[in-house]
Amino acid sequence: MSRAFGPRRAKWIEVNEADAGLSAEALEQLTRVDLYYRSIVTIQFNFHQSGHPGGSVSAGHIMTAALFDTMEYDMGAPNRSDQDLLSFAAGHKATGLYGMWALRDELVRQGRPELLPEEDHLRLRFEDLLGFRRNPTHPTPLFDKWDVKALDGHPTPMVPFVRLASGPSGVGMGSSIGLAFAAADYFGADAPRIHILEGEGGLTPGRVYEAVASAGASGLSNAICHLDWNQASIDSNFVTREGDQWGDYVQWDPMEFFYLHDWNVVHVADGFDMGQVLTGQRRALDFDNDQPTVVVYRTEKGWKYGITGKKSHGGGHAMGSDEYREALRPLFGDVVSELPHPDDPKDLTQVEAAYWATLEMVQAKLASEPELCKAMADRMSDAHSRLDARGRQPREGAPDVEKIYAAADPNTVPDQLTVDVGTKVPLRKQLGAVLGYLNEQSGGALLVGAADLLDSTAVSGGSKAFPDGFFHYGTNPGSRTLSLGGICEDGLSCILSGVSGFGHHVGAGASYGAFISPLGHIPARVHAISQQYRQECEPGPYRTFILQCGHAGMKTGEDGPTHADPQALQLHLENYVPGTAVTLTPWEPQEIWPSMAAALRSRPAVIVPFVTRPGEPILDREGLGLAPASAATKGVYLLREAEGTPDVTVVIQGSGVAYAFVQDALPRLLEDGVDIEVVYVTSPELFDLLDAERRAEVFGHERAARAMGVTGFTLPTMYRWIRSDAGRAHTMYPFQGGHYLGSGAGEMVIHEAGLDGEGQYAGIRKYLEELARGR
Repeated sequence: MSRAFGPRRAKWIEVNEADAGLSAEALEQLTRVDLYYRSIVTIQFNFHQSGHPGGSVSAGHIMTAALFDTMEYDMGAPNRSDQDLLSFAAGHKATGLYGMWALRDELVRQGRPELLPEEDHLRLRFEDLLGFRRNPTHPTPLFDKWDVKALDGHPTPMVPFVRLASGPSGVGMGSSIGLAFAAADYFGADAPRIHILEGEGGLTPGRVYEAVASAGASGLSNAICHLDWNQASIDSNFVTREGDQWGDYVQWDPMEFFYLHDWNVVHVADGFDMGQVLTGQRRALDFDNDQPTVVVYRTEKGWKYGITGKKSHGGGHAMGSDEYREALRPLFGDVVSELPHPDDPKDLTQVEAAYWATLEMVQAKLASEPELCKAMADRMSDAHSRLDARGRQPREGAPDVEKIYAAADPNTVPDQLTVDVGTKVPLRKQLGAVLGYLNEQSGGALLVGAADLLDSTAVSGGSKAFPDGFFHYGTNPGSRTLSLGGICEDGLSCILSGVSGFGHHVGAGASYGAFISPLGHIPARVHAISQQYRQECEPGPYRTFILQCGHAGMKTGEDGPTHADPQALQLHLENYVPGTAVTLTPWEPQEIWPSMAAALRSRPAVIVPFVTRPGEPILDREGLGLAPASAATKGVYLLREAEGTPDVTVVIQGSGVAYAFVQDALPRLLEDGVDIEVVYVTSPELFDLLDAERRAEVFGHERAARAMGVTGFTLPTMYRWIRSDAGRAHTMYPFQGGHYLGSGAGEMVIHEAGLDGEGQYAGIRKYLEELARGR
């Protein structure tokens, strides 16, 4: 029995020969550019003995055609947001990215230098190739003399025209599709095209299935994937099924994979025939059926390099070897015998000198072909002219992301967000209301998504004022809710980080904290890296991505220990470069606005709020002698001040334990005459933004030395605040009983953990006894 595909909006085209109208001279020139490119890749690996030559070589014709023929962009202004982008989902092709970027720069420098940016930081020069896989502190003369870029092992936005860091398996596809979502929403019907370069091995991670499904369901027609089907990974020389030969890993071929997800397919039979490659790319631009497109090119990993297949993935020729020289013979001819080589390959200065001398030979070779340099530079000028001719502007009613940050005033609660004492509001619902308010203020700059949990996590509140249903580029572009593949914490985090990375939106994704915290950590971390490295080319505030950890902690007890996870916070808490991320653990609904507003005002790359599921009572904080909710903006604050010298200091973090303490343990302790000082932790990262004097005033060494903790999360989240051995020994946390907790109503799970009011009261009394013995 066999079954064909069901109905598809997408089309499938086979390209087995070049269009007759292509210029033979143009094809010859572009093929010549690929030879230079392939030679530069060979030279890069030779002098670094590191990188990925095989996959870089196999993608050469694809990149050459896209950059010099297909795309519309401005070589002189890499930061223009209205231009097409080539996004490297295949981060291991960084060797090729840097080689092609430097070659393009050199062709233009020799052909029409006026097209280049004036500032060197907006270029990737031949000189910068000396920095491939080098640390910024690399100690060689030319590296320092020419202020060479330290080019990372996988791409980051320190490189012009690169918007996203990529490399972790599958993340780049999702984040690149996020760029396409953001471009489509901001510019409307005539959005820039996001060209995505990937290999078949990069399709195998599960998060890629989710991202590709999302684009197909959303009619994301400005997304074009260029799939380098070379069939080789690190361990396999036959990754996918091909014809009647079974794949080592998957039993589909790339055309079937994308067609299944309703992408248009253009299959280029020979990815090393420049005519077929150009024909395939031009056909991809002709589709008008409102679906994304993939161009699949059959190639060979390590083509004409001398090492092919999986052996060429991360390996290459030994420095100065005969095989290395043979790989360069098509460019240099018999001169390969004279190629520079260091006397001592372990001497970094000698290696650098020989490397640069070899690159100078490439420059000289290009200088001997002025017609080629001029022709390629003219193509760059044409790409610029085509871009300008579009007159592309933000769509009517386009969002203004800066209005999110302007509206986020932690000192003033908007009328729409006030809550009445005595009522009950879930933290998740209040966070959804905050997102909705900010989205209205910005004209829709928040794009939201969830793992099939929009209303459950209440992130749906972020799109409440906008059209119902999921965003579709063609039929429902006003919706702020993205269809992100279903139950897909992995893919949605990748996509929404890319949405934020484009620069005109904030992406906000939600699920159970137990799931989205670990699965979203990689794209969140990579997004933080992107925003830090973006400062090299495009200085400015970080672009925020919100990773909402809903149904957080023990209060999700009905779902059991698989879902009610206290461990989720530890993955993110103080776990990023300072200033790039903020975690939030507000305990009471009134704290949601000031803490979120303070986090947004600090302009981090990532905000990770933890919010619980049940309705929580709105307390009369003043009447209870508690600090106002606005104090949450400090990150750490005195929830209750002692009347005199405190008998004990307790540090609390987490909504479930905070309510149990305030409503039960605290009244009993006060009745006992205990003068207790209570500190609440909303966000260590916000606390770190205070100056040293204010930090010492709020929580200095003396408090840390005498405090014990009560947390709804894991014990290590308390280590910063609890400094004494006795304080740590008495700190209370969900796993203090030595086992994962059972199921049941949240209150019962908290009781099982010994963290209900009765348990906290007993634990604090024990600590008081310990302090008394110590005194």
